[in-house]
Amino acid sequence: MVGTWVPGLVGTAAAALLPWSGAALALVAVLALFLARRVLLLLLVPALVWALAMFPSLPGVGASPPTDAAALTIVSQNVRAHSGGAAASAGELAALGADVIAMAELDADSLTVAREALASEYPHAAAVGTVGIWSRFPIDDVQPLALGLDWKRALRAQVQTPSGTVAVYVMHAASVRPGEQQGRDAMLAGIAEAAASDPAEAIIVVGDFNAASADPALGAIRSELTWVRPTDGTLGLSWPAAVPLVRIDHVFVRGLDVERSTTQRAGSSDHLATVTTVSIPSATP
Repeated sequence: MVGTWVPGLVGTAAAALLPWSGAALALVAVLALFLARRVLLLLLVPALVWALAMFPSLPGVGASPPTDAAALTIVSQNVRAHSGGAAASAGELAALGADVIAMAELDADSLTVAREALASEYPHAAAVGTVGIWSRFPIDDVQPLALGLDWKRALRAQVQTPSGTVAVYVMHAASVRPGEQQGRDAMLAGIAEAAASDPAEAIIVVGDFNAASADPALGAIRSELTWVRPTDGTLGLSWPAAVPLVRIDHVFVRGLDVERSTTQRAGSSDHLATVTTVSIPSATP
């Protein structure tokens, strides 16, 4: 609730708890039906506030692509540095039929094994800092992005699909800890500025944003691009993988129609992967 409107650590924490506060309200409402129905009236206001705050994060439905559009599937996962699971993640992500694979939290070893695992099917690749991109299609104009930090944790690359150029951003936002979220907030503001000034007609931004869906720090990029809603009827919760409690791995688009978007377990990472298929209008240069 408060997470949607209150910036800072309070808003960040509240955004992470937002889906579960709704479950708590529902439980209280069920108990009130049996114990004290007058309590239901008292729940109307908090329930309305919760619904308003939650609405931007609710799942969507798959869109039917235009008849002259071509599909592009992009998967993204934080593969968890030093977990030794990058090779397994790479293989399983490739098995999903992805055209583009994005990985975050890559260390030197995981980058090496990912390159080896994907080289034959994804010959076009680039890596910057802790992020990397692999593509079936040629990529060019790779740009490292610091986004307000002293080192680079994001990149922009142009993927030259048969149906047109798509600008792909891969993001690994700084972590959030009590009293320490300036780095993440700076990166989220930076990615929004980069998208706002990007002349590309078709843009997709993927990665680990370390921010729940309703986090106020995502407000800037939400105003520039469309946040991709899960189309599988879930909230797309992505972390921790064993028992997902919050969605911190996101997808944003501009100039692309979303056909489907879901999450998928891959490798031994503590993040689920996002799997998104978009359609590329034939007019995209």
